[in-house]
Amino acid sequence: MSTTKVPRNDMKFEIVVIPVSDVDRAKEFYGRLGWRLDAEFGSGDDFRIMQFTPPGSGCSIIFGKNVTAAAPGSAQGLYLIVSDIAAACDELRGRGVEVSEVFHSDGVYAGTDEPYLFGRRRTSGPDPARGSYRSFASFRDPDGNGWLFQEVTTRLPGRIDSGVTSFASANDLADAFRRAEAAHGKYEARLGQGRDANWPEWYAAYMVAEQAGTELPS
Repeated sequence: MSTTKVPRNDMKFEIVVIPVSDVDRAKEFYGRLGWRLDAEFGSGDDFRIMQFTPPGSGCSIIFGKNVTAAAPGSAQGLYLIVSDIAAACDELRGRGVEVSEVFHSDGVYAGTDEPYLFGRRRTSGPDPARGSYRSFASFRDPDGNGWLFQEVTTRLPGRIDSGVTSFASANDLADAFRRAEAAHGKYEARLGQGRDANWPEWYAAYMVAEQAGTELPS
């Protein structure tokens, strides 16, 4: 049976349940990350729920009392996609959160460092080529639920609608402008004709192609 048919209805992945042992402690932690508190409500002493959303994310987390049977701390390998991993780590450290050093996978698919991590074995420092999807950092909430930053600057082909270009936040847009500026500077140098008056069109084409994972202008 073919699986390539266009779905008739959107299916937006929106909520991940995080198992915690102390709701107030978790509330303080995720609030300290700078995540938006969307909802907080309860019913007597037996039920309490909170919803937080990371900046620029279309997916939220919920946690509380009697919202999941999973053991506190058992949520692992939760990915947060960022366009500048060093800046993301610095921001959390500035908020008093312990974050690992930036690391990359050495391509070995065995090891015990992080069984849920792509590549599994950590090598210190960002990916030497700063390839998209290849640099990581990790942190945990007070219960030990494990989060990973993953740096993504260019999506693999087919991962997004190539006819739509969007950015999750002003920071992501600014980072895309910076990458376009750096690439355009090299383009101008190759031309050897001074300032390119058509730089807005070049920037636009670069940013659209980068996000769609298609061939970049050169």
